[in-house]
Amino acid sequence: TMGMFAWSTLEPDEGRFELDWLEDRINTLHDNGIHVILATPSGARPKWLSDRYPEVLRVDETRHRQLFGGRHNHCFSSPVYREKVRIINERLAQRFAKHPAVILWHLSNEYCGECHCEHCQQAFRDWLQRRYGSIDALNDAWCTTFWSHTYHSFAQVESPSSRGEHQMEGLLLDWKRFVTDQTIDFIKAEIAAVRPYHPSLPVTTNLMYSFDALNYFKLKDVVDIISWDTYPQWHKQAEIVTALDNGLQHDLMRSIKGTPFLMMESVTSATNWQGVSKLKKPNMNRLSTLQAIAHGSDAALFFQWRQSRGSVEKFHGAFVDHYGEQDTRVFDEATLLGAALQTLREVIGATVHAPVAVVYDWENDWAIGGSHGPRNNGMKYKDAVKKSYTALRKLGLDVDIIDMECDISKYRFVAAPMLYMLRNDFDTALRSYVSQGGLLALGYFSGIVDESDRCFQGGMPHNLMDVTGLRMTEIDGLFDHEHNKLCPVNGNSLRMHKHYRCDTLCALVKTSTATTLMTYGKDFYAGTPAFTQNNYGNGSAYYICADAEQDFYDDAYAAILGQADIHADLNIKLPEGVEMNTRHKEGVRYVFLQNFNTTPVQIDVPDGYETLLGSGGELGSFGTLVLKQS
Repeated sequence: TMGMFAWSTLEPDEGRFELDWLEDRINTLHDNGIHVILATPSGARPKWLSDRYPEVLRVDETRHRQLFGGRHNHCFSSPVYREKVRIINERLAQRFAKHPAVILWHLSNEYCGECHCEHCQQAFRDWLQRRYGSIDALNDAWCTTFWSHTYHSFAQVESPSSRGEHQMEGLLLDWKRFVTDQTIDFIKAEIAAVRPYHPSLPVTTNLMYSFDALNYFKLKDVVDIISWDTYPQWHKQAEIVTALDNGLQHDLMRSIKGTPFLMMESVTSATNWQGVSKLKKPNMNRLSTLQAIAHGSDAALFFQWRQSRGSVEKFHGAFVDHYGEQDTRVFDEATLLGAALQTLREVIGATVHAPVAVVYDWENDWAIGGSHGPRNNGMKYKDAVKKSYTALRKLGLDVDIIDMECDISKYRFVAAPMLYMLRNDFDTALRSYVSQGGLLALGYFSGIVDESDRCFQGGMPHNLMDVTGLRMTEIDGLFDHEHNKLCPVNGNSLRMHKHYRCDTLCALVKTSTATTLMTYGKDFYAGTPAFTQNNYGNGSAYYICADAEQDFYDDAYAAILGQADIHADLNIKLPEGVEMNTRHKEGVRYVFLQNFNTTPVQIDVPDGYETLLGSGGELGSFGTLVLKQS
């Protein structure tokens, strides 16, 4: 992929285009059998553009315009910036869209950031008027009478600022939604500039790890292919912990469209920007790259080919370092990786059929972050999502990561941690899902507010009290030094017998039809329900009342799914530190087994599988085994 930061070279001055050098390089690559993903250069504007049209530079939330510099320092609403991007994109498309080497458009680079200029203020007011229709409806949704903040017209509304309104959660949520929608509108404008010159050439843009500022699920109908940049910090903690965290991101990216994604960026060894830029130990680059393929990627790309000589990324890893030769450990390992990828070419296009899903919703994350209680320092929503994900992955199950706009009917089990906000009638979807035979694990602090952060009236979890067979009456925020414990009820249906630590949040509930499986062990609510189960229709809903430790999720989910006979395609017990993934294509099953331990492990491969990569039996340190079953 090339050209993303080349605007000042492609257009050294306004209206003067120099594209021959790019064509020479594309031709050279094509002559050597190498395809190109061609980027649009909107991720960093040239100096002449900022000097002649200062309005393209962003205004921060304190209402100060930024100086020239950085990368994404431009206003997505600016008519001038949009016009200049259109012009350069069209020039590139006219010249290269039908070049036989070009197989994909790469739009910009890691879209991010927001602007508070007058163009954006007006766009935000227009967006609000379309959303609410009337200022009275907005006032009602945002509860503006509190603190006497009632608006009399949309013209009075301003974006959030630390110098002004920054605690009205309805405003904060809608601003974040607007930023996502305005970014997507800019992306659509970029697509409109290049698409006419080759309508069938697909487009993508590279997304980022756990990026809070944009709701990536909104991109599913905008770009043709999801791609993302993966830079996990290997060797900082137990490798399997990092692998599970990185795997969650892979699965999230795959789930956005439900199709194979692209690993657009990784690094051959050390980055230049992490707190400690650790070298990848031998075989880790191969292992981590094949992890992306295992989770559904159809590509493995790296930044960068040759190390930059200067500027901020001069020490970022590359295939070719400043020495400039091939006789390095990194180059040798990259060559071995290339051979492995060649062996796995037949996996391209294979999909993942996940029987279970974990709900992670961007807007819910935003709302929890601004809930103003019961803890204003560490609600740990993402941690709760990771605990459910980790427990399911330890069982060898492929997992989809979905939001409240996804169809849940196809899954046999859905984990929904901390659904503080309910939107898009997701409560109705959950009711139907359980009624028709689904298994639901609903977490504490769920069904509390609507999409404007207004608390539901009449009991919580809203519209799910009969589904869960209980009502949440209070929730206790624990200090960091506090903890409670979950104690098993004798003879509980899951046959759980251990005690588990919990902290952060403890929901107090009053059961109606639910059966109590575990109770709290301490404090004034000792002996009250802490984990429950309720039959509803043809399905069952479990309610997890507290922020329990990982072992609880591991044991509870293993028991629930074991009773329901939900298991991985390759039904074997995974050694500690081993990850399993499965992809399917035209009746063929590909099973990836990866060892994230520094020591070998034993893998008992059942009959009926052909070895595509690696060898059965002992799986070496940082090793990968790929099995094929027709």
